Amino acid sequence: MTEVMYVSKETFEKMQEELQRMKTIDRPAASKAIAEAREKGDLKENAEYDAAKEAQGILEAKMALLESQIATARILDESMIDTSKASVLTKVTIKNLATKKTYTYQLVGEKEADVKQNKISVAAPIGQGLLGKKVGDVAEILTPTGKTMQFEVQNISV
Repeated sequence: MTEVMYVSKETFEKMQEELQRMKTIDRPAASKAIAEAREKGDLKENAEYDAAKEAQGILEAKMALLESQIATARILDESMIDTSKASVLTKVTIKNLATKKTYTYQLVGEKEADVKQNKISVAAPIGQGLLGKKVGDVAEILTPTGKTMQFEVQNISV
């Protein structure tokens, strides 16, 4: 994974905390579980040992992925964001031209996306369609169903 991932400072700190927890708490716990299972006898027929080894492998894979994400992460400073066009960490108010409904979304990196908090990934169809648009522009967004929707950008802020 060599792709740059843009994140806020808070998300970057959460990623670092999660990695630290995995290294200091989860990894020793996985090792302990393997040791306890090993003590229970023949490893060929020890399902508990196999499960503990598999859990450790999954944990190590998650840690490697998180380390890679941290290495390629770029922290965006909200005070330096240009609000003349839609970009990562901007809040974009859009109007669906078909339904006349208005929505406000914050464009974020994939790691921070959360629809319930109105945070849309820049990799999602709506996010991709809004990137680079200015107030008054109309974004034509192709939905996963194959339908094209039109949204007018009404406001861009931080």
